[in-house]
Amino acid sequence: MTWTAPEVTRPSGDTAAHESTLLPSLLAWHRSTFLLKCAGLTGEQLAQASIPPSNLTLLGLIRHLAKVERIWFRLRYRAQDIGPLYDPALGKDHDFEVIDATKAEEAYNTLLEEIRLADEAAAGGSLDDTFDLGGDPFSLRMIYVHMIGEYARHNGHADLIRERVDGHTGA
Repeated sequence: MTWTAPEVTRPSGDTAAHESTLLPSLLAWHRSTFLLKCAGLTGEQLAQASIPPSNLTLLGLIRHLAKVERIWFRLRYRAQDIGPLYDPALGKDHDFEVIDATKAEEAYNTLLEEIRLADEAAAGGSLDDTFDLGGDPFSLRMIYVHMIGEYARHNGHADLIRERVDGHTGA
């Protein structure tokens, strides 16, 4: 049986909420928007490159977003004693470049787990919490802003890739 990315329900949020509610809910909306762009596709379709010479795929984006969830929330913000998701010795773009359609379900589930763990890492934190990043203070607020931008940018990529894969637009 061929695995297919599941359907997703995109959450609605309070668009007038305090930023401590607004930022996490906007990130959740962008996360689910990305997952919607993958919904209904097989591993083979998720691994399909868009337009040469680009090697960008939805599966590569799945792997990349799992990596950045881990980096920003768990490694940087909470300074958890965990390793990177992918071996840095393989190159900074390994997540985009090593695409195996037979591992699409595993990569998808890894993204879902990294999202869950990122939310867990941020739970109870103040947007004003800071950590050192290269000698500069960086706040949880800035992580949310950065991650919202990260997903928004990649949702645009995902729109174009999805349309190329099966003609589907929107979401």
